This record gives sequence, C-alpha cells and structure tokens, in this order.
Amino acid sequence: MAKMFATTKGENKFMDEIKIEKMTFDDLDDVYEIDKDSFPVPWSKSSFEEELKNILATYFVAKIDGKVIGYLGSWMVIDECHITNIAVHSKYRRNGIASKLVQELLRYCNEHGISYILLEVRINNFAAQKLYETFGFQTDGIRKGYYKNPDGTYDDAILMVKEI
Repeated sequence: MAKMFATTKGENKFMDEIKIEKMTFDDLDDVYEIDKDSFPVPWSKSSFEEELKNILATYFVAKIDGKVIGYLGSWMVIDECHITNIAVHSKYRRNGIASKLVQELLRYCNEHGISYILLEVRINNFAAQKLYETFGFQTDGIRKGYYKNPDGTYDDAILMVKEI
C-alpha cells in the first residue's frame, strides 16, 4: 500500500518516492479510476486506450510503490504541446504531484523542440489555475461552454498558454 503523505509547510517529505514515467497499457486501470475520481464527466477507459495508440499523444504517470497516483496527458503537434488532462487521486492532492508532472512535461517539451504549451482549465478550478500560473502560464482567452457537466449544463474554460 502506498504511503500517505506527511507535509510540512506545503512540502512533501516523500517527494523523492514519486516516480514519473511514461504511461503504458498496464497503467490504464489506475488512470481510469483517477479520472473517475477527479472529473464530473470522466473519459472512458477506451479513450485512454486510444490515446496510448495515438502517435501525437504523450502521457506521464506519477507512481508511488508502483501504484499510479496521478497522470498528465498531452498532444505534441509540430512545435506545440496541448495538455489534454491532468489529475491526481484525491487522497494524494496538495502534495506537489501535479507540479512534478508538469515539470516532467516541461523537460520533455524542451528536449523535443516545443515552442509553447496550451491548455484549457475549468473557469472555477482555481487550484489548477494557480498551479499553471506558478509555471508561467498566462490567460489567453475564454472558451465558452467548453466543459459539459453531468446535469447537461456547460462551464466555460480559460485558455492558458506558456511560451518555452
């Protein structure tokens, strides 16, 4: 069983136990469970399977003791990276795991000649917006009605961009 985190002033004492790896088909069940735990309208498991087959897609997972506790998905198109999704299991949030995933993506983008990264974030997801701002992402617009809610309503998304 993975260790629960003890934090001091926002720092994770077990951060060095977190391993960031490329996602594989063996990670699908855990990633799917994290997605269901994280989003009001989660992706299907088959959507993640298709992403792993997609030559444009690059996915990373964060693991502790071999168990996936977070993931980040992206598409690389020419010199652009589009973050498609990022989530951390609710038991492990606020421990720097999402930051570690973003750092790995930035490293990967630098190695692969990416010029900028863009993403959409739900307009009321202030924690995610703050995370992206700490990495230098800036608001670049609003996408009206981008996210569907379980009740059939829609939320706007903030488009954020970072030049590398």
